[in-house]
Order: sequence, then structure tokens, then C-alpha cells
Amino acid sequence: MRKRLMPMAALVGAIATMPLAPAEAAPASTGPAAALLDDLSERTFRFFWETANPANGLVPDRYPSPSFSSIAAVGFGLTAYPIGIERGYITRAQARERVLTTLRFFRNAPQGKQAQGMSGYKGFFYHFLDMKTGARSSKSELSTVDTALLIAGVLHVQSYFDGADKEETEIRRLADELYRRVDWQWAQARPPSIVLGWHPETGMLPYDWRGYNEAMLVYVLALASPTYPVDPKAWDEWTSTYDKTWGTSWGQEHLGFASHFGHQYSHVWIDFRGIQDAYMRKRGIDYFENSRRATYAQQAYAVANPLGCKGYGAKLWGVTASDGPADATITTDGKRRKFRSYAGRGMGKEHADDCTIAPTGAAASIAFAPEIAIPAITDMHARYGKQIYGKYGFLDAFNPSFDFGIKLANGRRVPGFGWIDTDYLGIDQGPILAMIANHRDESVWRVMRGNPVIRTGLRRAGFTGGWLESEAKP
Repeated sequence: MRKRLMPMAALVGAIATMPLAPAEAAPASTGPAAALLDDLSERTFRFFWETANPANGLVPDRYPSPSFSSIAAVGFGLTAYPIGIERGYITRAQARERVLTTLRFFRNAPQGKQAQGMSGYKGFFYHFLDMKTGARSSKSELSTVDTALLIAGVLHVQSYFDGADKEETEIRRLADELYRRVDWQWAQARPPSIVLGWHPETGMLPYDWRGYNEAMLVYVLALASPTYPVDPKAWDEWTSTYDKTWGTSWGQEHLGFASHFGHQYSHVWIDFRGIQDAYMRKRGIDYFENSRRATYAQQAYAVANPLGCKGYGAKLWGVTASDGPADATITTDGKRRKFRSYAGRGMGKEHADDCTIAPTGAAASIAFAPEIAIPAITDMHARYGKQIYGKYGFLDAFNPSFDFGIKLANGRRVPGFGWIDTDYLGIDQGPILAMIANHRDESVWRVMRGNPVIRTGLRRAGFTGGWLESEAKP
């Protein structure tokens, strides 16, 4: 087995030295793989279209389990609706109606310091909202990053719906109002960094966003604000800890983050190909290339399979935040293995890998490395589809190594197969749909490259090069 791994290691090392990716679309897959991507895309779209509350546009955090809404899932939903138009799943009129319902709800949702009955404060929104009333749920925090994910979706529909009619004009006006009222300066509890969140009961949370993780989008939006902008020094603060996580992992030299979603979320809306900030200019790559390397590291880790997980290999990889079977330590085959319920999993035992695979890990990496992501998608579907592929595409996670008769936190055990989740999670569904679209025709990136907020935020962060140097297309 070790001899068989050597060619893979040599390949990984060669890939790590490839030049910056050009700002052009990757070739789309053909044949059966294309048909599967068609099916996966439509099923995943239907998650957002059919599970959202049509009265207010709120998207559930998870389904079919009873659930509050995740504002991040709403942001992914707003991004999904234009994709639905482009793919012919819904009409433009249908999407306009849903988008207007959503934006009107957030514009009118109550904001204030009170711990109950409010949807947000200072332009931010609580992480979780009641699906019916829209009020704060589960004593959740006022979340800067989840608000940013919501606002990214808001900006996407603002740029997409560019018609002169009354409804599309209202979409753009509401989007502008929602973005302008976010008080990023208030969220700088310890300037120049931006805080994770705020609780009405206890105040600002002790954690500040410093890279590298999913919050890159937070700083891009905060830098561009016409009402409450943060100083460009905030980006310097964000990148100030990068050197601590730059290194070589599983044959790939890159800026690391344990859970793979951190390499995906900001890329849903921002095309980082060919543009660089000061840190990436120093390193000679861009953030897209960084995520591509992180994706190859994921595959190499699965091939090496240091924890002896069932199924891990070149076509089964993708360790990221997801549901899991249970919080339990079990001895099996003479080894003690710690399993977890929901966790921000990453590569290695030290990063909570417990042999749980989330399909979004590979599927939402399709825009970075389609040559390894598409085989992973097709193989998961072929080998495990009967268990993990359903009405809305891939269920959130599965674990062939967990086949124990203990009380589960999520999902169900299938004797002889292992554990499978029974829920779809909005924040994992969204990147699958959007990144398939970006892989196929850049549909999200193309829209967002023309959004003045994104362009301004990137420039204030010091990004130069590529498409950022050209005039925005209408």
C-alpha cells in the first residue's frame, strides 16, 4: 500500500507548483456525470424552494427535522433562486416574488436590544430565527459571519435582478437598505478586528475574526460599507495570523483551515481567481489556488487514511463541518475511537475526524478541482446512493465506520452499512448548488464580479489584478 501511495504523492507535489488559475470557467462534465450534476443541482435547488416558508422567505437550518431558520441558509437560498431561473427550474416572476417576500421580511423585521421578540440589532441578525415569527430562536448570538452570508445572498439578487420594472427596482432598493444599515463599526469591539457576535444578555463575544477561515467575506463587506465602513487596517489585522497556518499539509503547501467549508464559503460569491491581496502576492498564489490545494490535500489525506476509516480513498473524501452519529467513545477492532454529533470536522484525529463524510466537502469543491470532485460525486452516488441520496440530493453526512447499537444524536443506523444522516442542512446544500453553477458557467461569480460592494471591498483590502482591473459589466 505504501508503494502505491508514492505516485499520488508525486502527483500532489507537481500540482502544488501549478501557476495561478486564469479567470475562466472550467470545462463542464459530459455524459453520465453531467446528467448526475443536472439531477443533483435541481434536487438541491428544490431544498430551498420547497422548504422555505413562502410567507417570509425563511429557510430552515435543517430538514425534515423540526427546525428554526438559519439566516446563512437564507443567504444561500437567495443565491439559489437566480440559479433556478438560469437552469429553468422556476420562472423569473416566481423568483422575484420569493425574493421580494424575503427582503421585505428582513427590512421590516424588528431590531432592538431586547433579548426576546427581536430579529436583530444594529443591522445584524440573529444566527437562528423562528421559522414562523422570525424572532430570535434558541438564545442564538447576533452573528457577524451569518449576517455576512445572508447579505451576500442579498447582494446577489440585487445585481441579478437588473430590470427597470417596479418589482426588480424594489429588490435593488431593499437590498441596498439592508446592506447600508449593518453597523460594522459597532461590531469592532476590539478594533481593528471584527467580533464574532453579540448576546443581548452578556454583550460582545470574546472572539474576534482573524484569518484564515470562512469570515473573509465579513471583512470584504465591512470594508465596502458606505455607512459604517471599517478601516483597511482591519484587513491587515485579519491576515496578521496567516503565517501561523501557512504550511504543507498532505503534500500541499497552502494557508490551512481544518474544516473544509472555510475554503469554500467566501468563494461561493467571490471569484478569487487571478486576484491577490498583499499576503497572497508574497506567497505567489491566489485564494482560489489556495482552496484548490486544500481540496487536493483532502483527497491525499483520504488516500493515506491514517485513522483506518472505512471507504476513505481517492474517490471518497471531504471532511468538513457536518452532522455526525453521536458523542461517544467506542472501542472497536482494539482501537478507541471518538465519535461526535455535529462538529467542525477537519483532517486528522486532532481536528475531530471520526470517519464521517459530508458530501458537501467534495461536491462544493467542484469549482476548485472538478477533475477529482466529479469522480467523488459520481462514486458516492454509485456506491452509496440508495442510502444517502434522496429527494433533495445528498443527505448531510454518513459514516460507514459507525455500526453500533447505541443512542444516536442524529440520523439512523443501517446494520451492515453504518450511520446515515436523515437531514439536509441548508448551509451545506447551498455551497453544493452554487459551486456546481460556478463550475458550469460561473453564474454566481459572473453576477458578483459586477457588484460594486464586492469590487470596492476587495480593492480596499488591497486586492489587485485579473478581473478586478477591468470595468464592471452591467
